[in-house]
Amino acid sequence: MEPRDASPRKTRGDARAKRRQGPRKASPKGMENAALYYLQRFASSAENLRRVLMRRVERSARAHDTDREEGAAWVDEIVARFVRAGLVDDRAYAEGKAGSLHRRGASLRRIRAELAAKGVDRDTAEQAIEFLTEREMDADLIAAARLARRRRLGPFRAGEQRAERRERDLAALARAGFGYDIARRVIDAEDEDALTDALDPPED
Repeated sequence: MEPRDASPRKTRGDARAKRRQGPRKASPKGMENAALYYLQRFASSAENLRRVLMRRVERSARAHDTDREEGAAWVDEIVARFVRAGLVDDRAYAEGKAGSLHRRGASLRRIRAELAAKGVDRDTAEQAIEFLTEREMDADLIAAARLARRRRLGPFRAGEQRAERRERDLAALARAGFGYDIARRVIDAEDEDALTDALDPPED
């Protein structure tokens, strides 16, 4: 007789037991496997991957009294090797991240902030912004129109609500990093059709 498959209850119990055991002890092979697993799920800059791995080093140091400096050296070696192998490419990551954020309605100011938060250096971030603006001549206008559509602002509101909430809608675009002129052009557009060019191609 073939053994039965593990029940969902047992599987969940095993997972809880592993969590109770605490973080694993850091090792070069374990850190490399963790890095590969992370990159299978997420795009990453070199610095962001370093931060992810260093959190594992820190957890291991607290739980197992492992050497933080030794762990940091492993992390630096892994990240450098992955960069050489092309598994991590800051320029490609920055361009992809900038494009994704822009399609969702992020301003250039917000994109710069997001790239910086992910550890992308200023020069690489500016190259990604330049790459984006070469393809989208009115990048901020396009992004503001997309954000207005997503959040039903300005011309995307029902008729009676539009005038009542104009100032609130302008403030929403300002908080998102758009200048007043861009915000006004979008919020005061006559109707949705007036923003057709900015909304083409459609967002993801």
